[in-house]
Amino acid sequence: MTVPVRSLEFADTREAADLAAFLGRLLHYDRAAAVRMQADGGALAVFGRPPSFEVLAIRAAQLTGSHEFDVTVSAGELLESLDVEGAVAAGSGALPAPVTGPPWTGVLPPRGGWRELPGLPGPVTLRTAVIAAVAEFRSRDEALPEERRTRAERDLIGREIWSRAVGRTELPLRAVHAAQSLGFLRPSPDFPVALLTAGSWLRLRTPYGSIALRGPGTGLGTLAVSVGAG
Repeated sequence: MTVPVRSLEFADTREAADLAAFLGRLLHYDRAAAVRMQADGGALAVFGRPPSFEVLAIRAAQLTGSHEFDVTVSAGELLESLDVEGAVAAGSGALPAPVTGPPWTGVLPPRGGWRELPGLPGPVTLRTAVIAAVAEFRSRDEALPEERRTRAERDLIGREIWSRAVGRTELPLRAVHAAQSLGFLRPSPDFPVALLTAGSWLRLRTPYGSIALRGPGTGLGTLAVSVGAG
């Protein structure tokens, strides 16, 4: 079924530029990436799943006027529609035609019921942990004898490193790595970061976006469909 193209007007040009940056980073990891978009009133939530991190990335934006839609679209087409430099109308875009989304698009975090958890280190410590983990992976990879230098062996090393819990929490280090890679994390001592939980979900929240995932041992594919970014 053909869906009429719907224009998107952002509250300011920075909203559109930040969303464009997020989409660009998703496409860096997956050129065929899809995103699920949900609008409620003036609030827009865009969900993506960068490969290898096994997390959901959530970027919020503010639209002008009141909107209500829930659709999965091509991240590339959405990025192409955004006008961030004022060639036509700065801070605008268009909602692309819907696509058949991958399985993760039917498994989103709950909209409400989130509460903050203690034990999360500060942003500088989080960034340092990611840098140290990347260095450790490279060191262990280089130390592998030639006959064991395989994708499977490297995956084992990566899984062991990135599944480590952060601080006094159950948040795996891969969630922090995802936040860093997608531009959600800043290495400033006063940069606000928080760890939230709702049901079996964990969520690393920053002013630039959130990283959400199911708790240890629950995976991403068993929760009933829920709407909203929280």
